Order: sequence, then C-alpha cells, then structure tokens
Amino acid sequence: MLTHALDRYLPEVSSTKRATTADAEGHKAKALKQSLGAYSLAAVTPDLVAQYRDERLAIGKSNNTVRLELALLSHLFTIAIQEWRMGLFYNPVTNVRKPTPGKGRDRRLKADEERCLFQACDQHSNPMLGWITRIALFTGMRAGEIKSLTHAQVDLDKRTVHLTETKNGSSRTVPLTRNATEVFRAALNHPVRPLDTDLLFWGEPGRDGLRRPYEFRPAWVRTLRKVGIQGLRFHDLRHEAVLRLVEAGLGDQEVSAISGHKSMQMLKRYTHLRVEDLVARLDGVMG
Repeated sequence: MLTHALDRYLPEVSSTKRATTADAEGHKAKALKQSLGAYSLAAVTPDLVAQYRDERLAIGKSNNTVRLELALLSHLFTIAIQEWRMGLFYNPVTNVRKPTPGKGRDRRLKADEERCLFQACDQHSNPMLGWITRIALFTGMRAGEIKSLTHAQVDLDKRTVHLTETKNGSSRTVPLTRNATEVFRAALNHPVRPLDTDLLFWGEPGRDGLRRPYEFRPAWVRTLRKVGIQGLRFHDLRHEAVLRLVEAGLGDQEVSAISGHKSMQMLKRYTHLRVEDLVARLDGVMG
C-alpha cells in the first residue's frame, strides 16, 4: 500500500464528511495532488512539505489557505497511521513550520454597494440568486446552510429557520427579521417549483437524475464583476450580518445563538466595532 501515490488517498479522507465539507476539501486537495500527488505516502518528507508551503506562498496564496491545505495533508497522514495501519513511521507535516494565521477579514458592505448588489441580483434570470444573497445578509447563515435548506425547515408563522446541517455539526434555530421573512415567503411561493425535490434552492437534475442545491457562485461572481464591486466574498455577507447584530446592541450570547459560533474567541473576530461607531456611542454615554 505504501507504493500508492498520495492522490489515491486524498479523496478518501473527505469521503465520509458532510457534502459541503467534502466539497471544500476537494478544492484544497487539487493543489496538493498537483504538487505532491505522484509521491507515495512514504516518500513525502518534511522537506517536500516545506517546499510545497514555500511555493504556494510565493505565488500569492494566503497564509490561511496554505495552513488549511497543510492541515488536510496532515489529517491524511494521521488517518493513514492510526486507522489504515499503513506502516508509516511519522507524520511529516508535524515537523514543518506553518504560516502564521492571517489577519481576519474586515471587509464591510457599504450602503451603495448593497443597493447595487441587490439590484443586479434581481436582474439575474434566476430569482434564487437575489433571495440567497439577501438571506445571507439578513440572517448571517453560511452558504452551505442556505443551499441545503428545505421547505420543512422554514416556519413563517414563528419566523424561524431550523438548521440541521451546520459547519460545527450542531443544529440551531435562526430567528428571522421581517425582511428575511419576506424573502423566504417569496422563495416558498416560487411559481415554478419541481415536484422531485424539497430543496428551497434547487438546481437542474444531474446525470443521475437527482437534483442538488442551486450552485449560485458563478452567477454571484459575474454579478459582482458587472457592478464593479471588488474584494467582496460571499462569506463577507455573513460577517456583515454578525457585525450588524453587534452594532444593534445584542450581547455575545445572543449573537452566538443566531450565528452558530461555538467559540467566543471565534466570535470576537467578527464583533469588532468600527471606530466611528465607538466614537458615537462614547458621545452618547459620556457627552
């Protein structure tokens, strides 16, 4: 087994994980397979891993991207040693210095950008793009959580959405603002709805005849390019939503219950207020 190339085993590491996690790790695995895929697991040395790290950084990949790629590679070796009993002596990734964690993103969505973004999304041929974009900004839900939503998870009377597939594996119930409720109402009342899926945001059937979630990201990227919005990622909408909750005066526990952050330390990455907001609040408190 030691003679098999590394790229033979990378897909197996993610095969038992949730679809959204496996998909994300699949993107990270591409770079690893391209550079190290021809090596057998036994032939991968700390020097090779360090060389991979330096090459990825040299072409402009972020510290966090490279850290995640190395984490996936390290996980592969851990599984190979502990579960597959492949006879490897050590995990070569543990002996390599990882890039320092990058600074958390602080990209805010400006009012004029929000207006242009919604207008452009509404002009798209598929109304789901606009609904998904608004839901991300109005609720702080992750892209994977939104894409996997079904009818049964949305309760318009209680104004809640019950999430069963989340990044940290725990279910949570998200309260809806009036704006968010209206978006969900429009999505639920979509007049063109196939009978072969309960997905709220569905795509065309695949070669196997099954419908999967609507893959909105290509349309999202084209829409940003069309209106000239630069440096905005879809995940920044979640970041913006959480910041707005903080700025509205909600406490950490309340924000965590809505956003699903288990760690208060992780939440603090999102809950830094803008300096001008702090100045205004100081004026109101201290005069």
